[in-house]
Amino acid sequence: MAGTVYPILPGAIAIFFAFLVYGWFFSFDPFGVWFWIFQILIVVVLFVADYVVSAWGVKKFGGSKLSTTLSTIGVIIGPFVIPAFGLVLGPFIGAFIGELIGGSSPSKATKVGFGSVVGLFTSTVMKIILQIVMIVLFIIWVARFA
Repeated sequence: MAGTVYPILPGAIAIFFAFLVYGWFFSFDPFGVWFWIFQILIVVVLFVADYVVSAWGVKKFGGSKLSTTLSTIGVIIGPFVIPAFGLVLGPFIGAFIGELIGGSSPSKATKVGFGSVVGLFTSTVMKIILQIVMIVLFIIWVARFA
C-alpha cells in the first residue's frame, strides 16, 4: 500500500508478487484461474487508470499536453527533490510550468496546477480502493481453503 502514496513504489505489483510468494511458500491450491484473471485485470486497470485519472485532473482544469507531461514528471521526481511535500508540489509545479511555457496566464497556470493535484488525489483514492479489493479477494480465496 506504500506505493499508493509514494508513486515510485509499485504497490499493485508488490501486492501481486506477495500472492505469488504466498503460493510458493504455502500453496497455490486456493488460487484458481479466476483469481489470477481478476488480479491481473485489477493491476492493468490500476496502471491505465492511474495515468488517465491524473491526466483527467489536468485536462478538466484546462491544461495542455505539456502540462500533463510535466505534471507526470513532477509526480515522479517531486518526492526526491522536495521530500516532505514533493508528492503534492511536484505535479502542481510541473503543470504550472507547463502552462506558463504554453503562454497561459499565471492564474490559469495556477488553476491547472490545482487540477493536477485533484487528479493525483483522485487517483490515489482509486488506487487505495482497488488495492484493498485485491487484498480482500486474496483473503476470500485463501479462506475458502482454510
